[in-house]
Amino acid sequence: MRRLSLRSRLVLITLVLLVVGLAAGSTIVTSRLQDHLETRLDSELRSVGRLLQLSGAPINPDRADANAQQLALGLDLFGSPYFVFLDPAGTVVSEVSSPRIGPDQLPRVEDLRKAPPGGSAVVVTSADGASRWRAIALSRQSGSLIVAGSFAEADSTVARVRRSSLIAGSLTLAALAVAGWFAVNGGLRPLRRIEHTAAAIAGGDLSRRVPDLAAPGTEIGRLSASLNTMLVQLEQAFADRSASEARMRAFVSDVSHELRTPLFGIKGFTELYRMGALSEPADVDATMRRIEQEAGRLAGLTEDLLLLAQLDEAPESLLEPAPMDLRTLANDARHDLRALDPSRPVELTGPGGGPPGPAPVLGDEARLRQVVTNLVGNAVAHTPPGTPVRIGVGTTENRAVLEISDQGPGLTAEQAGRVFDRFYRADRSRSRSGGANAGLGLAIARSLAQAHGGDVELTTAAGKGACFRITLPLAARP
Repeated sequence: MRRLSLRSRLVLITLVLLVVGLAAGSTIVTSRLQDHLETRLDSELRSVGRLLQLSGAPINPDRADANAQQLALGLDLFGSPYFVFLDPAGTVVSEVSSPRIGPDQLPRVEDLRKAPPGGSAVVVTSADGASRWRAIALSRQSGSLIVAGSFAEADSTVARVRRSSLIAGSLTLAALAVAGWFAVNGGLRPLRRIEHTAAAIAGGDLSRRVPDLAAPGTEIGRLSASLNTMLVQLEQAFADRSASEARMRAFVSDVSHELRTPLFGIKGFTELYRMGALSEPADVDATMRRIEQEAGRLAGLTEDLLLLAQLDEAPESLLEPAPMDLRTLANDARHDLRALDPSRPVELTGPGGGPPGPAPVLGDEARLRQVVTNLVGNAVAHTPPGTPVRIGVGTTENRAVLEISDQGPGLTAEQAGRVFDRFYRADRSRSRSGGANAGLGLAIARSLAQAHGGDVELTTAAGKGACFRITLPLAARP
């Protein structure tokens, strides 16, 4: 059974069920027909027996044979019954049967005596055992009368009905087998199309989809919709994996580059010292300061990478949230900007302008201060000295907002789309002396903001400055 195709199994199961149904139906019909014929024969035998009871024939034993001969002439009109007249002692007075029936075709008298008085029918066989008879015993004034009727004609009728049912059932099964084969073949056509689609997908064509083969409410329709949903998710998963692998390769390449630069510097300075090129104490001191700078830069880069890895894996474990207000960070950011560049005008406003307002949040102040420090350092590093900066703080659309907006050169759309990528620098030619940013500051800032349930957004255009906006969920006010 397992080696058969689904189509063959469906057709075979259908035919088996049809055979069982037709056989059961034929059996019921023939059984009911046989019961009906037996009941009708019993009724006819009782009717003929009662007529003989009323007529009293044959009563006179001396004229029994003559009466029997006269009675036999009309037996064919009643289906050729067989009459046996018995006296009170049970002796056969006379027998009446159709001249067309031979003695061997009649039942034996000793078998007929088994019929109980009162009209209940019994089944007996002919003397030659070729046919069945039904016998009924009726009481008479001068003895008893046994009326027997052959069931051969009824058996022949039942046999003809059974043969007709067998022939009709066989023809019906043949016709239904052919029709069922084509019907099942047509019904399974959508599954074959699904199979072809699955084969194409297995071959690498993830863009293939199962066509709409049936109405959405049908089994095939629901199967097609489920498969298409799964295929969309699979394609997205493969695309995400490919993108993740590409990002990982780029990340490893950038990390290798960023780590290699300070390591090569340290290695170069140590080789100069080992070769004796640093003969003067002042040269040794300067070289040690350079080594210390590169080591600090390497340590800072390592710490940033570790922080990003922790933020990717379990950001909540790094936070110790407590009620606070972003206005504290905004004031500190204003002082930091003035300390870094006293010539730079710094304005404290609300989001987008106007007076500053409260911005209560539930956050880790040290981590949020790190976010703001990164944004302040970004504004100082990427705008000319003296460029005005506006710090806005307050609430907008049920969110706490802290924004740092400058009037510097701004960013292009392509740069703005990648500014939060790790190791991305809009100006790669910028000097990185003194521990310049390796392109992780904005990535860390966004990751920390997202760990708080918020985000860092950028609004910029080339020549129109840049505005970095921190948005966080508002804390419930006491």
